[in-house]
Amino acid sequence: MDHPVETIIAFLETVHPYDTLPQDELARVATSFSRREYAAGEEVYHAGEPLKGLYLIKRGSVEVQDPSGQVISLLGPRNSFGERGLARDGLAVTAARVTEDSVLLLLPVAEFRRLLASSPAFERFFSRGRGHDPRGGDLTTQKVGDLMARKPVVVGPQDSVRTAAQKMRDAKVSSLGVVQDGRFLGILTTRDMTNRVLADGLDPSTPVAEVMTADPVSLRPDSLGSDILHIMLERRIGHLPVVEGGTLVGMITQTDLTRFQAVSSAQLVRDAATAETVADMAAVTARIPRLLVQLVGGNSAHEVVTRLITDIADTVTRRLLAMAEAQLGPAPVPYLWLACGSQGRQEQTGVSDQDNCLMIDDAATDDDMAYFHALAKIVSDGLDACGYVYCPGDMMATNPQWCQPMRVWRSYFRKWVQTPDPMAQMLSSVMFDLRPIGGQASLFSDLQHETLEMAARNSIFVAHMISNSLKHTPPLGLLRGFATIRSGEYKNHIDMKLNGVVPVVDLGRIYALIGQLEPVNTRARLDAAEAAGVISVSGARDLMEAYDLIAQTRLENQARLVRSGRKPDNFLAPSDMSDFERSHLRDAFVVVRTMQSAVGQTRGTRS
Repeated sequence: MDHPVETIIAFLETVHPYDTLPQDELARVATSFSRREYAAGEEVYHAGEPLKGLYLIKRGSVEVQDPSGQVISLLGPRNSFGERGLARDGLAVTAARVTEDSVLLLLPVAEFRRLLASSPAFERFFSRGRGHDPRGGDLTTQKVGDLMARKPVVVGPQDSVRTAAQKMRDAKVSSLGVVQDGRFLGILTTRDMTNRVLADGLDPSTPVAEVMTADPVSLRPDSLGSDILHIMLERRIGHLPVVEGGTLVGMITQTDLTRFQAVSSAQLVRDAATAETVADMAAVTARIPRLLVQLVGGNSAHEVVTRLITDIADTVTRRLLAMAEAQLGPAPVPYLWLACGSQGRQEQTGVSDQDNCLMIDDAATDDDMAYFHALAKIVSDGLDACGYVYCPGDMMATNPQWCQPMRVWRSYFRKWVQTPDPMAQMLSSVMFDLRPIGGQASLFSDLQHETLEMAARNSIFVAHMISNSLKHTPPLGLLRGFATIRSGEYKNHIDMKLNGVVPVVDLGRIYALIGQLEPVNTRARLDAAEAAGVISVSGARDLMEAYDLIAQTRLENQARLVRSGRKPDNFLAPSDMSDFERSHLRDAFVVVRTMQSAVGQTRGTRS
């Protein structure tokens, strides 16, 4: 019979990441393991219990349960468990019991932490990481707050244009912020001085308020550098104020960007914004798959990739709205075009349909509605021609149900909240992801605030929404790792949209509803939920890491399909992944399932 340590070494040589350790290190680790036998049905540990170390299954099987007792995983030989609790505070976040007579190897906590610190392969494997976080590389991924001029030069609205010109000269700047009592009112640029003062022969004593650009487009300090590029190129402007809480905190100009090189997403935005025909725009959007490959290949974070791709869709939509107005004439009353679904959340990938609606000022008459029906058709047809295919569920502004005055929209949301039947739940899930794209944004702001407040106060509605969200579950299989599609074209594949990112999107929406949080983007919702105390710091961190891994894997698979000459889709074959990738993806799904269970237990669900 082999010596126990030699037996453990032979076993560890077949288990990743131990198989990457040098032989002398592997021998040391092997002596650190203790061997433990468990009878069928015996508990290894329960949730909240201090962990003795990392468990590795040598023989048998272990059932892992969430804190409510629901089975989330069935592990077999060579699987490890307990690392999530060890990486946090040392307390088990799940419960574990053996389902048959089993032999487990236990690596003490101190040795586990030593290996994390000394072995890169060990650290990568058990941190579920993807290596260095690529966020924050070039201009597109920089935060505006890191690029802007920290001390903007300002002028008062009643100051003369002569005074403004002198300030520009002395400070050697090409723009001024117009501020009164600390409140940002507008911007004055050298172009304004040329076109509105000199060209019109105005008196130098003319107040700045008469020639400034009032309420200009602005950005927040946490916006991305890509936002600067896209807005400047689409609107053909050279100055962008940075505003936070109504206060001017900086100014971005084209000069500030000269040390950076714009990526091709900005080129696509520029080409879409200047396109003369729908065919020209379709040629632009046809380049999106290659952009996806470029961005994923450059290790851009998934939220940056989807944001840049969504920016192109936004630009195409606004260009189509402008084309429609040029064809139909000015709108008879104010309106707002909104996107929902992935475009609304700024999470579009290489494959997206269109989900949109129209909100119209209550002053609209029956005759006016014909204009908006025509506008909706022009824009939706144009989007379809550009690759944003018609929504299979007809969730589009071309559907008269989703092209309505504000009073009708208010009645929709009121009815959905007060009578949360299955259809209301589905519609609410879609409409809580609305984001203004073009038109008068103020039409939506009050409605969003009212709806969130009304919905959050209705515990029955919240319970129904939670129950509805839990219908989308991660593809966890008990015996073979993943629950894959059983038949059809995508047999043995995982749907990385429906069973991958959607469960996290649903959780983010629930957190936003409970906390009355306005962000629509899923990652932003998770951040806001943590800040508002809707979820714990550790829970938010776990879920964010899981979401990042799932979303990044989805994008990498789409990029892989494009490189092979195929159209991107949402279906991933686990057999195409390495053991390393499959292990971490499954870990991420377990985290999502655990968080689903937590929100279902703490907030209550309805059958």
